[in-house]
Amino acid sequence: MIIVDVQNAFVSGIDAVPESEQLIASISILLAKARSAHAPVIFLQNDGEMGALDEPYQSGWALFFPPLSNEFVVRKYEDNGFDGTLLQKILDELKVKSLVICGVLSEMCVTATARAALKLGYDVLLAHDAHATYNVPAGPGSNGVPAAMAARVAEWSLGDEIRICASVNEVAFKKAGHTYRLIENKVL
Repeated sequence: MIIVDVQNAFVSGIDAVPESEQLIASISILLAKARSAHAPVIFLQNDGEMGALDEPYQSGWALFFPPLSNEFVVRKYEDNGFDGTLLQKILDELKVKSLVICGVLSEMCVTATARAALKLGYDVLLAHDAHATYNVPAGPGSNGVPAAMAARVAEWSLGDEIRICASVNEVAFKKAGHTYRLIENKVL
């Protein structure tokens, strides 16, 4: 399981994504399922620029869910969690073949990481209720877009290769030999 940028600034306080309470509840369910199945858990942590909400070592930068000692934290500077990081090496060493990806922001780091994972040959599952983004403000000649709609468009932009389920309640983790595989909407 890859938890993308679930950092304090994005999921708590005045700068949190809309419906952040629901997002946290859904990711909590996924995290509990992964941990109870002893599935690998990897947290991606974005290092924002100076003055950004996720500026390193500031309160907003901290991970919302504290990683356990056997879990991984991969710091990143780009939207794609594989770009310039050890993420693929970790997944290869763990013999992971399938990924459940969740987190923020749907149209940026979540989709960039999911798209890269697909290109690298991983099976990818995205639970609709386990990723979120901000409302998109109006632009020249256009109206704003509500966050929930922007998140759905982000899912759709990933194409037919990604698997999407409606709820984290449909996701199950089970170790099969030395690998984790995705079959239908279950991680096996």
